[in-house]
Amino acid sequence: MHIDVSLAHQLLRLYDDHGDLLMEAPVSSSANGPGEAFGSERTPRGQHVIRAKIGDGLPQNSVLVRRRPTGEIYTPQLARDNPGRDWILSRILWLSGKEPGRNRLGEVDSMRRFIYIHGTPDSEPMGKPASHGCLRMRNADVIRLFDLTPVGTTVNIA
Repeated sequence: MHIDVSLAHQLLRLYDDHGDLLMEAPVSSSANGPGEAFGSERTPRGQHVIRAKIGDGLPQNSVLVRRRPTGEIYTPQLARDNPGRDWILSRILWLSGKEPGRNRLGEVDSMRRFIYIHGTPDSEPMGKPASHGCLRMRNADVIRLFDLTPVGTTVNIA
């Protein structure tokens, strides 16, 4: 099983071990474009692996902060009460780079940069760059991806 993410098309595809397409969904990558440097708020490229999965069993639209559920459920009113908050909702698939010097270790380490595939408010745009470096997905899509992929699944971001 592996995941391919096209930054040019803002699209995620999940394939099984035989190369058959299991899932396709729009994503939103970094508004700053691709890049690997710490502090850049850019989406890292290259080979990654799902290092950890967070949020199993949480209700859809659950709010996560620092990889922990807050007990809140996202609503438009909660958003109005918290302007500027970067919403991480429903599930987190935490990525770790596999390529030393490119997306692993030192100043380019994707895991140390807290690069995730995660849910975002369904009102946020998909199919165009708008994140702070992570790959955002619709909540139903990220829950489905979470349920289909084990830790250790390879993720190629190109």
